[in-house]
Amino acid sequence: MAELDVCPLDELGPGSVKIVRAGELAIGVYNVDGDLYAIEDRCSHDDGPLCEGDWDPEERVVTCPRHGSNFDLRTGEALTLPAYVPVETRVHERAAERNRAVLSRQADSSYLRAIGGALGDAPG
Repeated sequence: MAELDVCPLDELGPGSVKIVRAGELAIGVYNVDGDLYAIEDRCSHDDGPLCEGDWDPEERVVTCPRHGSNFDLRTGEALTLPAYVPVETRVHERAAERNRAVLSRQADSSYLRAIGGALGDAPG
């Protein structure tokens, strides 16, 4: 499993987002009250950037800056048109208990997850 160090958690405080790149893959990492959400930085409507748009931490929704489609940070579900296909996303609750944000990607790129802490310290 490939690991990508995002940043120390004190650089990704609650209410903040950081876009990280792993080759051609871009991922938005969001901190919502200590829970980390990783979502593909790609709107499923037109493959444009997703994580450069506005987001609502209370609703856990990110809005595509191009056409206004909303996506659920928890599930990746497209909530509004014109997008209707979900995007990849993962959550790690209680990440603030650890000291680093790390992204893991399966060798087959089947999913991403945001995790905190040491290698192999993945959520259950």
